[in-house]
Amino acid sequence: MNSHESRYKWVALSNTTLGMLIATINSSIVLISLPAIFNGVGLNPLQPGNVGYLLWMLMGYMLVTAVLVVTLGRLGDIYGRVRIYNLGFAIFAVTSVVLALDPFTGGAGALWLIGWRVVQAVGGAMLMANSAAIITDAFPARQRGTALGINVVAAIAGSFIGLVLGGLLAEWNWRSIFWVNVPIAAVGTVWAYRSLRDNGERRPGRIDWWGNVTFAAGLTMLLAAITYGIQPYGGHPMGWTNPWIIAGLTGGVVLLALFGLIETRVAEPMFPLHLFRIAAFTGGNVASLLGSIARGGLQFMLIIWLQGIWLPLHGYDYEATPLWAGIYLLPLTIGFLAAGPLSGALSDRFGPRRFAAGGLLLMSASFAALLLVPTDFHYGVFAALVFLNGFGGGLFSAPNTSLIMSSVPAHLRGVASGMRATFQNAGMVLSIGVFFSLMVAGLARSLPTALDAGLTAQGVPAGAAHGVSQLPPVGTLFAAFLGYNPIQELLGPQVLGALPAANAAALTDRQFFPDLISGPFHDGLVIVFWLAIVMGVLGAAASLAGPRRRAATGEPDAEEVLDELYGAQPLNPVPVTEPAHR
Repeated sequence: MNSHESRYKWVALSNTTLGMLIATINSSIVLISLPAIFNGVGLNPLQPGNVGYLLWMLMGYMLVTAVLVVTLGRLGDIYGRVRIYNLGFAIFAVTSVVLALDPFTGGAGALWLIGWRVVQAVGGAMLMANSAAIITDAFPARQRGTALGINVVAAIAGSFIGLVLGGLLAEWNWRSIFWVNVPIAAVGTVWAYRSLRDNGERRPGRIDWWGNVTFAAGLTMLLAAITYGIQPYGGHPMGWTNPWIIAGLTGGVVLLALFGLIETRVAEPMFPLHLFRIAAFTGGNVASLLGSIARGGLQFMLIIWLQGIWLPLHGYDYEATPLWAGIYLLPLTIGFLAAGPLSGALSDRFGPRRFAAGGLLLMSASFAALLLVPTDFHYGVFAALVFLNGFGGGLFSAPNTSLIMSSVPAHLRGVASGMRATFQNAGMVLSIGVFFSLMVAGLARSLPTALDAGLTAQGVPAGAAHGVSQLPPVGTLFAAFLGYNPIQELLGPQVLGALPAANAAALTDRQFFPDLISGPFHDGLVIVFWLAIVMGVLGAAASLAGPRRRAATGEPDAEEVLDELYGAQPLNPVPVTEPAHR
């Protein structure tokens, strides 16, 4: 490798890492800033009619990236990965300006943000779909794990950095969470267009339109139905008996089954299903999905734990808890940042499987230890455990990505990168529905009784106390998640105003709600963390799938499959003749 090529690979790594960082920061920066955003547009997200806005603000960006990354990775294989990647940076820069200039209030203001966040997610998906493929093209196999480790851990750490950054910016002005993207995205766009080049194998091809449509519609219906299942319906705490939810789940499964059938019949499928005959590719993606669900569930549960219980107990006002929750979760981010590049370098030397599996097992062990921690914990113990969880996640992510990307032929790296991102992003969306549902199920057993007894003890009329206790637990969770005082929101000014001042003050005090919910919350947390433990162990087993000899050398294990599919004929990639600099 000459000096120019050696310099280019680090340029490619730097730019794609910046792209992944900004794309993933924006998946969580809105998450922590939701109270400020809804106050800015003049909406109460906890009112029943506004819950839809809340859910789409939570999941819209992640849902779109999950649906589109495979298609955009395939487009990168056909038209050039750098070309699609650069366009993604440009879209991201423009939509950041449009989002910050939201001219409306109320429902129209929320719809403006949701709609343009969907467009921004298209740009984010372009970055996610092609960054790993660009790095894989630029780096030799002996350095690929290190490079992907830096890129992937920066991406995952971005989702946690966004929590702190969003909290800080939202304290100043809610529009600043979008303005902050503009200079970074503008510099990244110019830098990408001037510096990056397509040096991977590329083939002309056709777009699998029917596959794209059925995949996008099926995955959207399925993930949206799972997410909406956490809303109450017909007197039940959740909506799994809602005909629309049932129709969405059924329709999503049917469309995805039809998609699978289509992919076996078309000459140039969007989702090359034969790649799943490569053990390392299949195992790596299964592990990525399970790890992503567990990690996403951890993120949501820890935020609720901190904002709804621990921070108020330690003297923080509810309005300040979103910011401080992000700050107190910094050990999680530090763990990711510490382990990622290290595990990438070690996996280059010793093989990725043992590090990927070991990382998920360490995550599972930290979940088990968190089960033993009381709801009003000592922060030093909590910080050490979430650091270990983050370290395990970082230990897993880089080797897992290297395992997946090195297992496929060069001309399919774009679509393979998109498929990897689909599993990872779908896991984050699934975690909202899965873990909130489990938490609501745990709370539904014990929270009503605790609420009823606690409220009546403070003089709340029996009818009002019983009515509040029978409200779906998801409202209580959302209130804690958004940094609202749950009892104040649930009782409202009329009930509180009719009580003696001392009782009203006690009910809305920072101590009352955490003491009331800590027991029921821990019941739900046990269910959630046990599922995360199981997912981590199963993901570790999936990471070990496939021939060990290939993993130890870092060589791809796709050749046998390709020989069987295509015979010994050459692949005849189209040479890339674009200039090095534009």
